[in-house]
Amino acid sequence: MKKTKSSAKKPKLLIIVLFQNLGENNPYYAKTPSPPLPGLLLAGMTPPIVDVEVLHEMVRPIDYNTDADFIAISFMDYLSPHAFEVADRFRAMEKIVVGGGKYASTFPDEVQEHFDSILVGEAQYIWPQMVYDMVEGNLKNKYYADAGSSLENIPPPRYDLAEKTFTAPIVVEATRGCPHPCTYCQLNIKRIPYRLRPIEDVIRDLKNTKALPWFKRKMAMILDNNLGGDLKNAKNLLREIAKLKFWGIGVQFSVECLRDNEFVELLAKANCRMAFIGMESLNSDSLNSVSKKQNKVTEYKEVFDKLHRKGILTFTGLMFALEEDTLKYYEKLPGMLDEVGCAVILPSISIPLYGTPWYYQVLAEDRIIDFDISHYEGDHVVFKHKYLTEEQIYMCYKKVNEYFFSWKNIFSRWLKIILKQNKEENTIQFLLKILMVTFIYFKLSIFQKHHAEKRVYSNQKTTQHKQKSAKLKLNLK
Repeated sequence: MKKTKSSAKKPKLLIIVLFQNLGENNPYYAKTPSPPLPGLLLAGMTPPIVDVEVLHEMVRPIDYNTDADFIAISFMDYLSPHAFEVADRFRAMEKIVVGGGKYASTFPDEVQEHFDSILVGEAQYIWPQMVYDMVEGNLKNKYYADAGSSLENIPPPRYDLAEKTFTAPIVVEATRGCPHPCTYCQLNIKRIPYRLRPIEDVIRDLKNTKALPWFKRKMAMILDNNLGGDLKNAKNLLREIAKLKFWGIGVQFSVECLRDNEFVELLAKANCRMAFIGMESLNSDSLNSVSKKQNKVTEYKEVFDKLHRKGILTFTGLMFALEEDTLKYYEKLPGMLDEVGCAVILPSISIPLYGTPWYYQVLAEDRIIDFDISHYEGDHVVFKHKYLTEEQIYMCYKKVNEYFFSWKNIFSRWLKIILKQNKEENTIQFLLKILMVTFIYFKLSIFQKHHAEKRVYSNQKTTQHKQKSAKLKLNLK
């Protein structure tokens, strides 16, 4: 095990949250308003025996000239090849490098060789000891956390370490997991129970903002996979958040929660201004094919309208190339999106994520055409569709995106949403609501328009070339 040089000052830990897989010469920086949670949360859990820096690769490049003694890398599955390259490079510079995250926890044996140590499972009760062992030169190869550990007394995230680029650095979680069995979801590779954090801990996190400029204390994102997995708890939490008088918060939950009118009212009273909802498809057969039976396409229009009248934008996931999609469906899709009235879509090309039930189904049917895991991010076609060619999938993705995110339609949707607003508050509060809705709407729309143009439209030619190589390799097995 490598040891650090002795020094009178504290050793330094650099926490890197990866985002790129394009290489240093072709970077892409996201126009996202908020950071992801893992880096800031891990920094909050770090004992004060080290100085800490957090680097989010989505907004700035990795600093290989860092003076940090230790490097901690958090990454998702599709970023694993990039993570291995980054880890190997730092280790060649005699830095001690540790890894963690969902992919490292699910497939530790595939990750181990590239790191001095990996954390398998959730960090809250293991990470502090791991840091002490790093500093003392006693680092083990693996650290295991108990599955489904308690979520009590997790320290608040270090919002002060978020880059200034982020408009809304306050990010928090209130729950972990999701009760639904959707076969494409990473949460269903190895299911863990749906768990709740104590409401008082969540509120403490949301108030732990003294190091931020005053205007960045006014917005927050609750980054749960499904805040409404326990509606009673969600309602109690929203009642407490309402007392904090945020200008706007963002939340994520599944669409069936909107059948509960009290939940919607409490979202509005908490000044929720954006709700991410896994709509995924307007094709009921495709939803059923991935066991997303909680979604009812016939409900979308009503529940989206219900939110918009309260000043809550719908930011809806939309997956292309689900199993039962056809060209006829995509010809109708732009009009269907107009009809249901979602404010902003988060489009992605469906991918059978490595290890999910859907992955094993597609693998068994010999339909995977691209085994490059760096392409499993929702921007590439990686499997043979039953009804659509690869070229047709990219064409449909591009046409729907170009229609939805044309400037004419962006402004048209904004105007429709503004004209729908119910005035249930005084004039100043109503104007602030309109201002926040407008700001968030255009921020999200520009982010998604930019992402499609920079990351997806150019993938067709490059992916075709790489997939030919993958097919040749597959035929040789």
